[in-house]
Amino acid sequence: MLGTNGANLDVSAASPILLFDSGVGGLTVLAEVRKVLPDTPVIYAADMAGLPYGEKSEAEIAARVAGLLGRMAERWQPRLVCIACNTASTIALGMVREVLEVPIVGTVPAIKPAAALTKTGTFAILGTVATVRQPYVDALEAEFAVGKRMLRFGAPQLVMLAERKLRGGTVSVAEAREAIAGLLEQPGADEIDVLVHACTHFPLLDDELRAALGREVAFVHGAEGIARRIAYLTQGQEFTRSEPDRAVTTGDLADFEQLTGAFAGYGIDRLEKF
Repeated sequence: MLGTNGANLDVSAASPILLFDSGVGGLTVLAEVRKVLPDTPVIYAADMAGLPYGEKSEAEIAARVAGLLGRMAERWQPRLVCIACNTASTIALGMVREVLEVPIVGTVPAIKPAAALTKTGTFAILGTVATVRQPYVDALEAEFAVGKRMLRFGAPQLVMLAERKLRGGTVSVAEAREAIAGLLEQPGADEIDVLVHACTHFPLLDDELRAALGREVAFVHGAEGIARRIAYLTQGQEFTRSEPDRAVTTGDLADFEQLTGAFAGYGIDRLEKF
């Protein structure tokens, strides 16, 4: 049976939401999902063997993401898949929707709210190299940022800094500043008053980035909107945990287990190899 929003109301109550990311950046999305759907079972899938995505070709990312999600969906029969990765979403979302028969929620740069929020008329989009060059971003800029100046910068170093931070390592302000130096050197950068996190890893570094910028800048990302969309698509469904939520990795399990403490903070105590 389908609800008024097109959701399948006959889905098993124990069927999980599959939340997929190249690494641990998707935890920022999971945090928002927990707020609106605290009872939904979750499997967090981290493609650590493929990290970082931002330096791969579009064809490689599309094939990898579609292939992994196809195998994962077959194994776990999720009620919904969330691609909590801007790079994967802007490149592979269409292909994944062709492969899977469950609802797919992607992650796209929050350009619309940023353009509405800026008071100086200048905002920046900070993502991976692959994300900021996508035609999808061009289309969002053309639709929502007319009359505004949108600066773009790919900062792949921030992905690894966020991964290190969640493993208990320290990230200095100097490292954050170096990672975004290319943005700050662009003409008009001194007028940036809104910064779009076009990578789910980046909100994990808000404190370091705020200090690196040295002035008040509003950070915008799409995690809350993603969580609202997931809640809408699962409206009317039953949720029951038949087993503890888990996180799985395509990479080395011993390395992944360094994130045990970080995942525990998001309600996940089982870490496994996919």
